[in-house]
Amino acid sequence: MKNLLSVVIITKDEEANIGRCLGSLAWADEVVVMDSGSTDRTLEIAREHGVTVRETSWLGFGKTKQRAVDAATHDWVLSIDADEVVTEPLRGEIESVLNSPRKMGYRISRRSYYLGRPIRFSGWRSDAPLRLFHKGHGRFNEKIVHESVEMASTPGVIKSPMLHYTFPTLSTHLAKMESYSALGARQLMDKGKTVSLLFACLRGVVKFIKMYLLKLGFLDGKEGFLLAVVSSFGVTLKYLRLWELIHKGGLHDD
Repeated sequence: MKNLLSVVIITKDEEANIGRCLGSLAWADEVVVMDSGSTDRTLEIAREHGVTVRETSWLGFGKTKQRAVDAATHDWVLSIDADEVVTEPLRGEIESVLNSPRKMGYRISRRSYYLGRPIRFSGWRSDAPLRLFHKGHGRFNEKIVHESVEMASTPGVIKSPMLHYTFPTLSTHLAKMESYSALGARQLMDKGKTVSLLFACLRGVVKFIKMYLLKLGFLDGKEGFLLAVVSSFGVTLKYLRLWELIHKGGLHDD
C-alpha cells in the first residue's frame, strides 16, 4: 500500500509564486500552507486551491518549517518552498518511493532559474537538499536561516529535479539579501562569532571568486555575473551587520 504524503509550505507574501507551486501539487494527499503574516493575496490563492491553511507567528525558518511539519497529518512529508515546482517526472519518482521506501529520507536536486534563465553552474548544480522524509525519523533544525532537515540515517537520492524559480528580478534578490543578511548576522552573533571590517569585505571577495571563477559562473553569462556580484554583496553585508551587532552602542568609541 502506498504511503500517504503531506506537502508542507511556509509562506509570507508569496502571491507571485504560490499559485504556480500549488498547481504542481494537486496530486498530493494533503497540502499544508503555514503562513506568517502575509498581507497580499497569498492566503486567498491558497484557499482557492483547497489546501489546508494554518497561521503562525514567525519563528525563524527552521522552527517555522518544523511547525508546518507538525501540522501535517501523514507520516511522509515533502517540504517545498513557494518558489518551487514539482514536475511530472519528479511526481512519478516520489510516488514510486512512497510505494516502497528504502530510506527514511530523500534528497531532491533542484534546477534553479535566476532572472528567468536556468543556472547550470555558479555552485548551484550540486544543490540537492533533503526534502522528502518520514517525520518520525527527520526534523528541521532550529536555525533561523539556512535551515535543513536532520536525520540519523543516510538519505537516498531522487534523480528528477525540482524546478526552483529563485529571483525574477535584481530587486527581488537584493530584497532577499537585505532580510537574509540580518538573520545570518544574528545567527553568527548567537554562535559567538567575531569579525573585523577587513574580514567582512574579504568574505565577499572570496564568495565572488568562488561562484564566478571556481564554480564556473562565467559560463552562465551575464546572469552568472550578476548572481555572483549580488551574492558576494549579501555575504559582505551579513558580516558587516555582525560587526555592527558586536560594536553596537560603541561605534563612536573606535
